[in-house]
Amino acid sequence: MSNPYIKELSEYKKQLASDYMPAVKAMAAKLKERIPDSVDFNDLVSIGYEELVKLSHRYDPKINDNFWGYAQKRIYGAMLDFLRKLDILSRNDRKIVKQVDKIIQDYVCKYNHEPSDKYLSEVLGIDEDKIKSARAASEVYSIMPIEEQLNYFENIEKKVEEEELIDSIKKVLKTLPEKEQLVIQLYYFEELSLKEIAEILEVSESRVSQIHKKVIKKIRESLNG
Repeated sequence: MSNPYIKELSEYKKQLASDYMPAVKAMAAKLKERIPDSVDFNDLVSIGYEELVKLSHRYDPKINDNFWGYAQKRIYGAMLDFLRKLDILSRNDRKIVKQVDKIIQDYVCKYNHEPSDKYLSEVLGIDEDKIKSARAASEVYSIMPIEEQLNYFENIEKKVEEEELIDSIKKVLKTLPEKEQLVIQLYYFEELSLKEIAEILEVSESRVSQIHKKVIKKIRESLNG
């Protein structure tokens, strides 16, 4: 004879997964705004749904009475894991990303908008498809936690311990103008897109991108100092 409580709990967990599917889809849509067009929105949704179902099966309402509070970060983390696996950059690719970012930063300072892939290809003498791949990879990695992104791209002899890296980031941020601190806060901690931040600050999206890259450069220089 089946246990009525077990059956009821099973139905409850199935309903949980169903109830929170719209929230997962909304999370995927928000994340999609911050990454290249080459990443399929439906793939993000599928990863999110898969994790949602797993978490609903594991969830114990006796231990935690807030399912979305329990599941939200884990689902977002699963989506980030999926993005990490899309394109593992070689050492040479990372070098191209840095070169591209430097040229873009200088170009935006001068013209207040980003250069085309064709322009970058001509300046660096690199195939345009390679430029597109490097820019797409840069966009993907720029949404990762800031400490992870710096450790991945940073050209330092030993990998900085996460705690040490976070302390270094905080120290650098305290020395920056309020607007630069706000861009980092909104982008990495509030998880807003560059477009949303531009609307808040009432500047162009290119200007926000420029500020973001400028701050990352300052933090890198501090780590290498």
